[in-house]
Amino acid sequence: MERICFLLQVKPDRLDEYKERHRNVWPEMLDALRKTGWRNYSLFLREDGLLVGYLETDDLQQSLSEMAAQDVNTRWQREMAEYFADLNGRRPDEGFLQLEQVFHLD
Repeated sequence: MERICFLLQVKPDRLDEYKERHRNVWPEMLDALRKTGWRNYSLFLREDGLLVGYLETDDLQQSLSEMAAQDVNTRWQREMAEYFADLNGRRPDEGFLQLEQVFHLD
């Protein structure tokens, strides 16, 4: 199992809208995440827009690849891209900075 932590930057003027979108994630998007191996997935947002994501999966690259093939993911990523800074033309699920795990208590 892989533990994944990543960073993205939400535009500060879009924080409230971003949070509202995540109160109402499409059911088919939630199903797609589960079916493609995303487990224990959480997002944390700092007041300046720093977004920290965490998930567990058996294989991140496979999970990302399987999600990329989902129509619902294409639609979700297209709609969510406007909330992020510094994507340089990439989708949010392609533009995150993955952090290296250096410790885990177990």
